[in-house]
Amino acid sequence: MIRLLVFWSAIGLLNSVPLFGFPPPGFLPDFGGNRATNQVKIVTKGNYRYIYSNGIPDHETGRFPNRNNPNTIRPQRQELRIPAKPQVARNMTPAGHSAFGVALNGVLFDPGTAEYWNRNRRSGWNYEALSGKINLGLDQSNAHVQPTGSYHYHGLPHALISKLGKPGQVVAIGYAADGFPIYSQYGYTDANDPESKIKKMKSSYQIKQGRRPNGPRGQYDGTFVADYVFVADSGDLDECNGRVGVTPEYPEGIYHYYLTEDFPFIPRHYRGTPDPSFQKRGPGPGGRPPGPPPGRRPF
Repeated sequence: MIRLLVFWSAIGLLNSVPLFGFPPPGFLPDFGGNRATNQVKIVTKGNYRYIYSNGIPDHETGRFPNRNNPNTIRPQRQELRIPAKPQVARNMTPAGHSAFGVALNGVLFDPGTAEYWNRNRRSGWNYEALSGKINLGLDQSNAHVQPTGSYHYHGLPHALISKLGKPGQVVAIGYAADGFPIYSQYGYTDANDPESKIKKMKSSYQIKQGRRPNGPRGQYDGTFVADYVFVADSGDLDECNGRVGVTPEYPEGIYHYYLTEDFPFIPRHYRGTPDPSFQKRGPGPGGRPPGPPPGRRPF
């Protein structure tokens, strides 16, 4: 198991009502001022891991605010809970606009965006943050900031990965909301053989062929989440961007997720049952390309 009790880092705001008795004993985060330090505490108790954080990144970030992201990183008051012994569920669960998981440094993995074609959520045409077609002010770790001040990842967190391991290693970088571990882009060629070569994992999603039948029309080109389709066995991973296999932390094998350099970047479905603490609260998102204005959540 990943035995990690205390990390100093960051996480985004999901709710303001204490769920699990925040803060825990010995955890005294600074929620004010401009000199807040990054703090996270992970405690395993009974059937759950509890994650407490103040939402400040533990690595260099891009400049915020910037032209396409007008928000400043600020301390958060965050509590999350995940199963300590996750189980594969009968059916997958779409992540929707909930945060998918949390990094070991406490920052959220939150791949969705608030931007929709014609600013119409009902259209179903949701812009993909890493499509290259819109500019949401992401930094070198594929992250930016919500109006709440919450810094969060939309893709591979390069600065964090560099801190946790060497290039080309199988590196555990966090937990999904269902409790299963998340790894960076590298895994074993043979999922069940830790002595096999390490390679970069490839997702099994592809851009659809042809033209969009409605909405924005035009050729499928990856601009929208709906431009992609899962093609079984076309890559290394399943529809949840994960697989069952051994890892350095789980030598007997476990289901685990990967972040990838291609879509979905961060998984969009859970193989297990996500904890409700990862659901966003407050006003629903709304969006417009190319970037969110001040005061609205740029998911």
